[in-house]
Amino acid sequence: MSQPGEGSPIRVTVESRAHGWRLDHYLVRLYPNFSRSQFQSSIAAEAVTVNGLPAKSSRRLRVNDVVELSLPEDAAPRVEPEDLPLSVIYEDEHLVAIDKPADMIVHPGRGQTTGTLVAALQFHFDSLSDVGGTLRPGIVHRLDRDTTGVIVVAKNNQVHHKLSRQFELREVTKRYHAICWGRLELDSDYIETHVGVSRRNREKMRVVPAGGKSRHAETFYEVIERFDRTSYLRLSPRTGRTHQLRVHMAHLNHPILADRLYGGDRPEGRELPIRRQALHARSLEVTHPVTGKAIRFEAPLPEDFCQVLECLRSGGGPVGS
Repeated sequence: MSQPGEGSPIRVTVESRAHGWRLDHYLVRLYPNFSRSQFQSSIAAEAVTVNGLPAKSSRRLRVNDVVELSLPEDAAPRVEPEDLPLSVIYEDEHLVAIDKPADMIVHPGRGQTTGTLVAALQFHFDSLSDVGGTLRPGIVHRLDRDTTGVIVVAKNNQVHHKLSRQFELREVTKRYHAICWGRLELDSDYIETHVGVSRRNREKMRVVPAGGKSRHAETFYEVIERFDRTSYLRLSPRTGRTHQLRVHMAHLNHPILADRLYGGDRPEGRELPIRRQALHARSLEVTHPVTGKAIRFEAPLPEDFCQVLECLRSGGGPVGS
């Protein structure tokens, strides 16, 4: 296989989730079919630049850094379009909002290359931004695989940059609905912590002390409805850290129902009609990057989420001992 640097150049703008990452780690995450050593060799040969200048593999990236590199033509990763159903909430010539279903990852990674939101987007839309590289056309932000609800997609690079900037400056308003274990004592509260990658499980995040590679995270919650052993909440993240809402609720000892990774998959919940974390991106409000007007996208609660609420309201859910 030829080494990176021999194909056509690619320009990628670093997004918020990658702030503080090493350059070589970032490139492997973007292009998982290449090895870290391949990228380290390419970086050493000055075939990769950051903001127009050669950089070391250990260079810590910042939001909006511009990374330029080349990939071998015979192995450059591409996402093949797939005729997968999409629920379109809103569309104009500049952007589109999708109601993402459960069990769909946003873009290829960690061994899965098919059945992604990106593959469906490439089938249904002729134009998508390429700021995020060939594996993430149009993708401005993400939702976890089994989190349902609103995700906004950019159709061109100018719109992508403007939307990304709104996320960076926390100018977007995000509302999630969740069903959590336990009855929260307060009707509303504000959670402010730092989060980082778990040492025991690299797929998992955890609350950690400030400093080092930790990231500041803020969430506001409100109780919509209480049941015997569960609570129905509205969650408003002020930051956008990986797994933030799931981590914060687990930190309060009220993990999201059926969240296997963060302790929500309790035996008494198996009678409830949901097999993935009960978390739904209910609405997203942004400033339209072209018209300048506020625009709000809303996604109705999915069927399994509604079935759980009906079960809890009827008294058919988990009950106290």
